[in-house]
Formats: sequence, structure tokens, C-alpha cells
Amino acid sequence: MRARVPIATLLLLALSGCEVGPNYKRPAVDVPGQHRGMAPDVTGQPFGEMQWQKVFPDEALQGLIKEALASNYDMRIAAARILEAGASLGVTRANQLPALSGSFDIQNERSAAFPGSPTFDTASLQLSYIVDFWGQYRRATEAARANLVASEYARRLVETTLIAGVAAAYFQLRSLDSQLDFSKQSVVADQESLRINTINFKGGEYALTDVYQSQLLVQQAQLEVITVQQSIEQTENQISILLGRNPGPIARGLALVDEPHLSEVPAGLPSAILERRPDVRQAEEALVAANANVGVAKAAYFPQIPLTASFGAQSTALTSFLQGPATFWALGGQIAQPLYQGGRITSQYRLAWAQRDEAELTYKQTVQQAFADVSNSLIGYRQAQQYRIKLQEQTHTYEETSRLANLRFKGGATSFLEVLTTQQQYFTSELQTTQAWYTELQNYVQLYQALGGGW
Repeated sequence: MRARVPIATLLLLALSGCEVGPNYKRPAVDVPGQHRGMAPDVTGQPFGEMQWQKVFPDEALQGLIKEALASNYDMRIAAARILEAGASLGVTRANQLPALSGSFDIQNERSAAFPGSPTFDTASLQLSYIVDFWGQYRRATEAARANLVASEYARRLVETTLIAGVAAAYFQLRSLDSQLDFSKQSVVADQESLRINTINFKGGEYALTDVYQSQLLVQQAQLEVITVQQSIEQTENQISILLGRNPGPIARGLALVDEPHLSEVPAGLPSAILERRPDVRQAEEALVAANANVGVAKAAYFPQIPLTASFGAQSTALTSFLQGPATFWALGGQIAQPLYQGGRITSQYRLAWAQRDEAELTYKQTVQQAFADVSNSLIGYRQAQQYRIKLQEQTHTYEETSRLANLRFKGGATSFLEVLTTQQQYFTSELQTTQAWYTELQNYVQLYQALGGGW
């Protein structure tokens, strides 16, 4: 009974022991009052808090995103890493608990002391426990738990990036589809113009240069069809990989110009970025883990207090295990204090602090980059809208100019060179307008991602 008193006392000390090292506190960061580039007086639910189904209402796109979230390999790898981090946490947390093991031994011994070669059967239980008085294992568990949470935010970052990637690639595909349709229509119209010019040349009304210039229009449109068709199939392959499937065709939904999207985006408060952006949260959890590891390193300066206990029985017959002097037990404890290790402990402590400082700087850098991403996306989205509107006006002007030039040519008031020039301008402007629609929607996707939407 006397031996149990110091053991119980040490256990109580372990439960009430201190935790060396700094407690975590979120570092102060410079949060702006509002996002630069945000339009004034825009109210409503913050864009980053909207469900992605509401942001991307195209049913075909929603189906692609759902398939990607279920089958994309990056998502599945991120989920596996969460399981790894959870198992690592379990391993680390087990250090805080006693370890119990059992053994059974059969030994035949022959000597002068034991004539007749008796067989000894021995069964025993061993209990070992290191008193976590300084909180070394509790700090290590804190770090492992932070790594687990960080892996969960890493999965959310993959999820957000994946949704944005699928949406952007889908909008690019629809942009290419629009370019292909326009290029094919141009081929048909230019071939008709070539046919008419050829007939008129044979009738002696037009010059041979008019026929050649018509051929140039046809060839330009045909080259564009080939180029766009190649880009379409490659973009389909890109989306297929994001979906976790082999390269193949992709289902379409709304036309690019019919894709619903907000004209003005309520960005919300900049401080929400600290909670919404998964990369910011992941960086903070990495800081939490590094902060806890400082405590782990500091605890190495102090003594360890391992406790051991064993109980067992030995007999030459199984029926007499628990009888008489065949049983044995032992209790023990010690204090182990490092005295000299060549500066290893101090260097490890300095290393832990340096890693903690690096993690804090990385967190602050991530926060700052998040504010820059939002501002750039807000500015890009607004400017892309204005650019697309102006291009539409320009395209309409080129279309009308091309129509009038064609009428003038048919009336003999000008050469076919003017028709060629104006049609090339219209063709180029139409393609630029389609690209402008894609750029606007791409900035829309980037803004949603920058605000931490998608999970």
C-alpha cells in the first residue's frame, strides 16, 4: 500500500501539470475597411457565402461539378490525407495514455538446481506510463490536431479550386463553341460570295482579283474552323480529367451569352476572408501546429517521469498460477533529466521557434494575398464587363459597315477589296466579343473563388 501513494501522487501531478511553450493567439493582421474595387452601395448576401449551385445555375455545368466533386482524383487524394492526419493524431494522442502489454512464456530448464527438467509456465502483465507533467505529449497532440484540421481545409481548398476550374473550363468550351458556330457561318457566307464573284468574273463583270479576294475570306474562315475545333477537343479532354474520367465529349447546356451571372457582386466585409478562405484557414492551422511544437521542443529541457508496473505468476502447473509464492508484482518510477547532449536540445528549440515564426509570416502573407486576389478579381470583373459591352458595340458597327460595303460593291461603287477589309474586321471583332464574354465569366469565377466560395 505504501508504494501506491507516490504513484497516485505522480498521476495527480500529471493531470494537473503545466504545458510549457506559448499558447496560440491569432496574429494581428492589417485588414482593410473594404475591398478595393468594390462597387459602392451593393447589398445582398455576400457572394462568397452563396452556394455554388446558385452561382452557376446552368444544369449541365452543375452536373459536371457534381461529377468532379465525386470522382476527381485530387479530391480523393485530399480525403485520403484527412484519414492519414486523423490516424496520425490517434498515434500521437496515444502517448498520453498508459501502455499495457501481456506475455506468456513456457521454458523447460535442466540444471543441478532443477533436476528432472521441469517446465515453467510464466504469465505477466506490464504497465508503463510516462507522466506528461510538462505537457510535451499534450502539445504534440495539439500540433497533430491542428494538422488534421489543416488537412480538412486543404480538402476544401481543393474543392473550391476544382469547382472554379470546372466552371472556367466549361465557359471556355462554350466560348469556343460560339467561335466555331460563327466560323462555320462565315465559311458558308464566304463560299456563297466566292460563287457569285466567280460567276460574275466569267461573265466579264468582275476582275480576277475579286475572285482571289473571295477565296481569301473562305480560307481564313476555314482555318479558323480547324483551329477552334482542335481547341474544343483539347478543352473537352481537360474537363474530362477534372471529372476523373478518360478523355471524351462533354455535355453542353446554355450558350455562353445566356449564362446567368450577377452584374454587381456583393463582396462582403474583408474580415470575412479570414474565416471563408480555405487557404487562409489552412495557413493558420499550420501556424497553430508550429506554435504547439515550440512547447514540445521546450519540454525536452525538463526531466521525464516514466512509471512502470508488472504483475505475473510462475508455476510448473497451470492450476497453481495464482497460488502461494508463484505470483509476483513490481512497481517502479524514475526521473530522467538530460544533462548534456551537445547543444541538440537548444538547437531543436531554436528550430521550433524559427519554424513557428516562418509559419506566422506565411499566414500573414496568405491573408495579404487573399485581399489582393479579391481586389484584382473585382476590378477585373467590372472592367471585363465594360470591355465586353464596348466590343459588342464595335462588332455591331463592323457588321453594318460590312453590309454596306457589300451593297456598294454590288452596285459597282467600290472594289471587292473594301468588302474583304470590312468583313475581316467584322470577323475579328466577332471573335473578340466571344472571347470577351469568356473573360467576363472567367473573372466572375475567379471572384467567387477569391472570396472563399465553393464549400
